[in-house]
Amino acid sequence: METRSAEEIEESTERLLQDLKAVVQDGEELLRAGAQELGERGNAAREKLTAALEIAKETRRKLEERAIQSAKAADQFIRDNPYQSIGIAFGVGMVFGIIMNRR
Repeated sequence: METRSAEEIEESTERLLQDLKAVVQDGEELLRAGAQELGERGNAAREKLTAALEIAKETRRKLEERAIQSAKAADQFIRDNPYQSIGIAFGVGMVFGIIMNRR
């Protein structure tokens, strides 16, 4: 299993949040644009899309909350343990430097 750094996880979470936001906006625009032209099947599809949009909004909200909590926890850890944080960063940098020099 591939391990990812905190920055990579944060970047992918941010991309996911942006994608979810775009999907929600596009779905809402589709609902507004096609509201008058829908028949019975269209209304059922619109209801499904509305439900999916609500789920996407809730998922985005939960992801944002989780990302904020994680960032606050990391910040608090660094503030509570500054020397340990420096030591960990130094160790990771050393390992990364050794690996890069071998290639």
